[in-house]
Amino acid sequence: MGRNWSEMILAVFRGEDPKGVVWQPRIDFWFLVNQKRGTLPKRYEGATLLDVHDDVRSSIRYFIWPLRTRYTKVKVDEKWVEPNRLLRVWKTPIGELREVLRFTHYGLSAYHEEFKVKTPEDLRVLEYILEDSEYEFDTESYRQDIERVGNRGVPQFFYRRSPLQALIIEHMGYEATIYALADRPDLVEHYIEVATRADDRMYQVLLSSPVPILNLGENIDACLNPPPMFQRYHLPYYRIRVEQIKAAGKFVHIHMDGSLKPLLPFLRQAPWDGIEAATPVPQGDVTLEELKEAMGDLVLLDGIPALYFLPHYPEEALVECVKRIVELFYPRLILGISDELPPDGDIERVNLVRQLVEELVQQK
Repeated sequence: MGRNWSEMILAVFRGEDPKGVVWQPRIDFWFLVNQKRGTLPKRYEGATLLDVHDDVRSSIRYFIWPLRTRYTKVKVDEKWVEPNRLLRVWKTPIGELREVLRFTHYGLSAYHEEFKVKTPEDLRVLEYILEDSEYEFDTESYRQDIERVGNRGVPQFFYRRSPLQALIIEHMGYEATIYALADRPDLVEHYIEVATRADDRMYQVLLSSPVPILNLGENIDACLNPPPMFQRYHLPYYRIRVEQIKAAGKFVHIHMDGSLKPLLPFLRQAPWDGIEAATPVPQGDVTLEELKEAMGDLVLLDGIPALYFLPHYPEEALVECVKRIVELFYPRLILGISDELPPDGDIERVNLVRQLVEELVQQK
């Protein structure tokens, strides 16, 4: 494996010099899709994801999922209504909610064809589901994952989104949520209060766990979460949770992978340690210089636009981008792809970045 990535990652979060650039591309989806369609490079036939990380000498970010959820009174029935359509019905003593997920061609990702919350009045059933949730930390799976991965990475993971973001992405959909905020803000805000209290139980488990880094996997996008919404509904929740996480002696970063320019003034308005998946031009809407000015001394996780790994973009653009990121952000940097290597991305370019960062650090 070579480097002790774990020590280097923790050094970055502690504000120390990691003595090298941490190269931590998320290649999971690339690997799984190409494995499914039989298009992995020949040298990776029969290989595992960790084998590929070792081959390109990179760290792995997400490899543990130890949080378990169970219900006391709620029942969840699932049925495949077509080979790629999953019907899920949530049954509670006060009503039912129904959602339909459509899975993509290889069955590795899905989107909501039908959201479970159809009207603001359905929120009372969602509240019941959240209040009925109980959480536990799977210590044995956590131990096994750490043993399997070793020093290739530091244990960290993401979990349920904040109340309003969960409503937008998981429960109700964007359009219906916006109409609900306009037509029945009382019901939406009551849901946010209930969901926040329900999250308290989840955070009790998270904060008492041995996981050293937590990720707010929010998928923030200024087009979906404009400044007025972000200030009113998101920031107050983030401040509460981040302060709890920091008080427990852990590090925390937030996933903001969409349009970002309108939200730049807010990046330091919560005490998190870093920003994950911020995407600069030409894929995103901010320059690296604008991002650095807004982030100050926060840790940047990722930073390289994913499209630079596609074959129709010149390698020179990738090289110049990497050099500029290292120049601006090192040592407060966990270099990666914003936010994943595409299925048609070139794994040789992942190896190219590894070679480049090794040379850049030697020059420092």
